[in-house]
Amino acid sequence: MSAHRRNSYSLLTILFLVLCLQLKPCQCPVTNLSKAECDKYEVILRGKILEVNNCGDKPGEATVEVLELFKGNAYKKFKLLFRCEGDCFYQFRPGEEWIIYSRYRQVNTAMMDFCSRSRRWFRNDREDYYTATNGNDYEDELKFLRQELGLHRLLAEDHSNDPSRNKVPNTNQTVLILLISLGVILLFYYLFSRFVK
Repeated sequence: MSAHRRNSYSLLTILFLVLCLQLKPCQCPVTNLSKAECDKYEVILRGKILEVNNCGDKPGEATVEVLELFKGNAYKKFKLLFRCEGDCFYQFRPGEEWIIYSRYRQVNTAMMDFCSRSRRWFRNDREDYYTATNGNDYEDELKFLRQELGLHRLLAEDHSNDPSRNKVPNTNQTVLILLISLGVILLFYYLFSRFVK
């Protein structure tokens, strides 16, 4: 093999390695805040993180108090699922305020996408690294969402997790229900046999 060809292969190998080192696994495409961008998401809200359950062998789960709903349907408390393993994931802490852009997983549950426009609120504007990637600050984004999408009503309170919803009757209640049911059956039998012949 000629020296020229060896140098070409060496140069290509070095160039390939440099390009591979430049790749960042968590780099997302830059997006502009617009109605078209908002149309990509099923639910958009501003919320406060109430509770975070860390991952085990399943996605992490954060309970969010919905402060403002701009798109979609949600109860006052909303469940947010997120990845907490790998190179790219969000970290949520109780008390943080977020603007969430997401897609539904179930009725009151959404799954976070790392490359969504979701962003955290910072007390100090200089710490807000989302401003550089999103092209606007937190307050400008809220102003846009309020003007362009408007505020939506939250769903009525969800009582599906109410502990007394499927309460098993005690022994006295069960006996009473059975006696009343037997009485109604006997009354129906008497009326049926008396008037239908």
